[in-house]
Amino acid sequence: MGPTASGKTDTAVRLASEFPVDIVSVDSALVYRGMNIGTAKPDDATLYRHPHRLVDIREPEAPYSAGDFVRDAILEIDDIHGRDRLPLLVGGTMMYFRSLIEGIADLPEGDPGIRVAIDAEASQDGWPAMHAKLKEIDPAAAARISPNDSQRIQRALEVYRIRGRSLTECQSGTAPVRSDFSFIKMALIPEPRAELHSRIAKRLDLMFKQGIMDEVRTLMKRPELTAEHSSMRAVGYRQCWRHIDGSWTIDETRSKALAATRQLAKRQLTWLRNESGLFTVNPLEVGAYEAISTHLRRALEPYKN
Repeated sequence: MGPTASGKTDTAVRLASEFPVDIVSVDSALVYRGMNIGTAKPDDATLYRHPHRLVDIREPEAPYSAGDFVRDAILEIDDIHGRDRLPLLVGGTMMYFRSLIEGIADLPEGDPGIRVAIDAEASQDGWPAMHAKLKEIDPAAAARISPNDSQRIQRALEVYRIRGRSLTECQSGTAPVRSDFSFIKMALIPEPRAELHSRIAKRLDLMFKQGIMDEVRTLMKRPELTAEHSSMRAVGYRQCWRHIDGSWTIDETRSKALAATRQLAKRQLTWLRNESGLFTVNPLEVGAYEAISTHLRRALEPYKN
């Protein structure tokens, strides 16, 4: 696990060269086809040497939820175990990790009409105001969701309007998905934060040089794809869409994409610092990979036949 731009893919590939592991992606954007540059998807050569499961499994018009991920991940994990290998779960979508490890609540399917209504309210009042509404009905959810995290605010309000119960209430009482799974939890947590911000900025600039704007233009040609689809709410894609439709200048687009990526990293780090039983390494320090490799080797020792 780790925040964006922390070096998860490089570390995972090195581990896959050293251990009998198969990589399973835990990333809500990498599931989509045609979204390569803005997601920092591993290149074809890397995917050829070390295939990543749950990459390129959905069209960008199709929804993909935490429940979908849990179902798909379990199938992949069981298949990997059946080959006498170990699944290495790699990514930064913390809700997916939590759902797989702790269980997932029985939440209602999305309601397009309700989502349109929430979006209309947000267009008029702003997402911080919608966050304030969420705080009135679900203080616990509001405390863990950023006032600028439109997707999660929308989902929490949607659940309440469908069920008449808060998201927190609906999520209470969940049980682990599989009691026979044992997780070795490791995370890359870069320090100092300023260096992580520098890496984020460099990667964003590289995405623009590689052609993320053209990638979004190609996606916008898909007749059924809109800016409101979950795939297009991913950081980077949402901001580029707004530039192409004439809402923002290129400088505004880069600035807003950079700010959104930093906010994402902050949320990821907050989640990781509250995660129990987590072995953490600063990837910016010398010997970081060796520390992870040594920890994993020791953690696997009890499971050897």
